[in-house]
Amino acid sequence: MRDRLQGLTAQDEAVLHVVGSHLGSLASADLAARCVEGTGHGKDSWAARKRELTPVSSARWAGAITRASNEQWALARRGQLAQLHRLRAGIDTLRHRLSQPLGAQGARHVPGGYRTRREWHAKSRRLHALQSRHAAAVADWEAGRVRVVRGGKRLARTRHHLGEAHLTQTQWRQRWEAARSFLQANGESGKRYGNETIRITPGGEVSIKLPTPLAEYANAPHGRYVLSCRVAFAHRGTEWADRVEADRAVAYRLHHDTGRDRWYVTASWTHPPVRQVPWEAALAHGVIGVDANADHLAAWRLDTHGNPVGDPRRFDYVLSGAASHRDAQVRHALSRLLRWATGCGVAAIAVEDLDFAAEKTRERHGRRKGFRRLISGFPTARLRARLTSMAHAVGVAVIAVDAAYTSQWGAQRWKKPLTSKHRKVSRHDAASIAVGRRAQGYPVRRRTAPPPHHRSDGVGPRTIQAGPGISGREELRRPATERAHAAHRRAKGTRTRRTSASNTVRNAPVTQVWVQDSLLDTV
Repeated sequence: MRDRLQGLTAQDEAVLHVVGSHLGSLASADLAARCVEGTGHGKDSWAARKRELTPVSSARWAGAITRASNEQWALARRGQLAQLHRLRAGIDTLRHRLSQPLGAQGARHVPGGYRTRREWHAKSRRLHALQSRHAAAVADWEAGRVRVVRGGKRLARTRHHLGEAHLTQTQWRQRWEAARSFLQANGESGKRYGNETIRITPGGEVSIKLPTPLAEYANAPHGRYVLSCRVAFAHRGTEWADRVEADRAVAYRLHHDTGRDRWYVTASWTHPPVRQVPWEAALAHGVIGVDANADHLAAWRLDTHGNPVGDPRRFDYVLSGAASHRDAQVRHALSRLLRWATGCGVAAIAVEDLDFAAEKTRERHGRRKGFRRLISGFPTARLRARLTSMAHAVGVAVIAVDAAYTSQWGAQRWKKPLTSKHRKVSRHDAASIAVGRRAQGYPVRRRTAPPPHHRSDGVGPRTIQAGPGISGREELRRPATERAHAAHRRAKGTRTRRTSASNTVRNAPVTQVWVQDSLLDTV
């Protein structure tokens, strides 16, 4: 959670800039040293780096800096592995398509050949380029070498295109220094108010433990600087206050927004591992099926028997603009979804286990730019991470189900029966029903029902729910192949007294022959 530091004096801002710049330079040097160590890093080298930083900062600042460097290197390492997988998948796809004849049609989940000789030649050149990039990435991976830019590679490249970014050199320099500043400290359980380096009291007083070379700026005992402003966290402030009063660990980060010229403080802590809820308890009051799309979440509530209840819900979001705006849109949509779930008394939400990491490359989908743009816009990772943490906070379980054919089967089985004059059901709404039923263990298709009142199939196939123990509940009742009005066609124009297939016994021909006596025998 975040709050603005309002009412800072010029002296406060100057001290924050000096401390952030000093610690940022130490963090840059330590990150470079961590990258040089590569995969040979260990506890001894970590301790040596901390001993080098302690005289020019403090023991706790040195621990925060070295830990941040280790986490940054590990993040870059994971990104490097993901890049290797993407390059490998692209190379395999190009090799397969280049081996196919020109114009060859693709099979299911297998792409075909290229359309023209010109496209084939261009893709062969791209194959060589990807192979070269893959070889360089493999060499970096084996050597443990990563490439990290403190402050961001995009912002560093913007320095050479200030006109296109509509920035002056002074504005870019302010953003660069703010991005490379280091004012963050991990919490410590058992210490006063949960953090000794950046401390915030329950009353909102913010104080910072200054590095040793900057002790002259202290305005409080023990080398601390107390800011003149107060902090009051509006979001989850009660939970934060409980942790602070109990001296439980809380991590803080101070950062400067140069666009608005404002200072903010961010507080965070780690929740204990989520305990797995029993399946029966999570689904005791039904489930809400959610179908994730590029611009909205389609949700429908299902009861314990898999029947849709009420009307579908739609939670829109716009994934455009800055990353902070996109994240805020996702959080707002999930907040409305969870508020609706808790209001209905549902304790479980079913979502699709989607992952388009290997499906959105142009090697696989070729000219289908619109489809690639569509699946690239799916916030799968962001939705998964946000929904898990936010649902845990309100006590709602999250069930991930297989996403295979949910949209297709949901539209086929549920869209038309639920559409009425006053309610229009979309394909995505029907897919949310399929997701919810799959989470409950029910099949997507609707189950068979008892026959109508006249015990025939004149009104169509069975569509209502049946009990789990009923034999043949998954089958559709097919109409009889013979009808009474088609008897003359079987006889090829000749008259017959033999009746057609019975309406009561399915596909059972009648073998009785009607006999009419001339006189009634009354003896």
